[in-house]
Amino acid sequence: MMIPQLPKVELLLHLDCGLSYRVVKTIDPTITREMYLQDFVAPLKCASLSYFLTRAIKGYQLMQTEKQLALVVHDLFDQLAAQHVIYAEIRFAPLQHCEKGLSPMEVVVATEAATKAAIQSSGIEARLILCTLRHYNENQSMETVQLVEKLKGTCVAGFDIAADEAGFAISEHIAAFKYAHEKDIPCTAHAGEAMGAASVWETLKYLAPSRIGHGVRSIEDAILVNHLVRHSIHLEVCPSCNVQTGLYDSLQYHPVHQLYKAGVSLSISTDAPTIVGTSLSKEYQQLQETFGWTLRDFYQCNLNAIKCAFIPQQLKERLIYQLTDGYPLEATVTG
Repeated sequence: MMIPQLPKVELLLHLDCGLSYRVVKTIDPTITREMYLQDFVAPLKCASLSYFLTRAIKGYQLMQTEKQLALVVHDLFDQLAAQHVIYAEIRFAPLQHCEKGLSPMEVVVATEAATKAAIQSSGIEARLILCTLRHYNENQSMETVQLVEKLKGTCVAGFDIAADEAGFAISEHIAAFKYAHEKDIPCTAHAGEAMGAASVWETLKYLAPSRIGHGVRSIEDAILVNHLVRHSIHLEVCPSCNVQTGLYDSLQYHPVHQLYKAGVSLSISTDAPTIVGTSLSKEYQQLQETFGWTLRDFYQCNLNAIKCAFIPQQLKERLIYQLTDGYPLEATVTG
C-alpha cells in the first residue's frame, strides 16, 4: 500500500498556517506565486521559532471576514482529503481574526459553521481547538476559553496555548486552564519546542493538559519521559517543523524515534503545512526512510491519536474501525 493512501489522523494543525496558493489567490488576486513562496513559506532553516512564526501573519491577515474564514476551512479540507485524513483537529486563535470588525464569537461561529459543512461534504471528521497565545494577557486567555465553553456540543472541542514559548511565561494563562478543567474542557498545550524539558514540567504542573503540542525536548530528561509514559501524556509531534525551526540539524537527530520506542504515546502531525512546505504523506515517508518505520508503526501512532482525540467514545470506535480497515498490517509500507 502506498503511503499517500493510508488513512491518517492529524491532531496538531493550525488553520492559519495551511493556506494553499489557490485559496490565497482567491482571497487576494494580487498575490503572485513568488510572493506566496516568500511570505507564506518559511526558509528550510529558520533562526528561531519566533522568526518561523512571522510567516503565520500573512495567513491570518487573509482570514478577517466570514467568507474568508469559510474559504480557508474548505481549502484545508481539500488538502486533508488529498492526504486521506479521516480525522483532524484544527486549531486557531479567534482573537487574531477581528481586524475587520468581527467579534471573537462571530469568528468562531463562522469557522464552526464552515467546518460542519466541510465535514458533511467531505466525509472527513474534524473538530476545532481554540488557542490562546503566549503573549496574550489573562483576560484574553479567559475570553478564549469561555468561547469554547459557550460552543460546547458543536465542532469546537478543546483549548490550547500556542505561539512563542521562549518569549513569554505561562503565568497569565493559569487561570484560563483552571477554568477549562472546572468546565471539563479538554486541553492541550504547546511546550518542549522552543524551550527544554523544564518547560514541559512547568506546563504539566500549572496547566495540566492531557496532550502536549510538540514536547519533543522531553527527551532531555529521562524522568520526564517516564512520567509521560506512566501518565499517558500524548505528544503531538511535528518532525519537519522542529527541524525547520532549528531544534535539530536534520531528521536523523530528531528524538521522535527514541520517544516512540520509549513507549511515549505520540502521533505525527504537520503543525503548519504551508509554512513548512510539508504534508502528512511526506512526514511518513521521511520517517520510513530515516528510522525504518513500518506500516504497524504508522498504524500505532494513528491509533494513539484517535484514543487521545477530543471526541466521544462512539466516534473514536468508528474511526478506529475505519483506520484498521485501511491498514493491511501484514503488508509492507512503500513510498
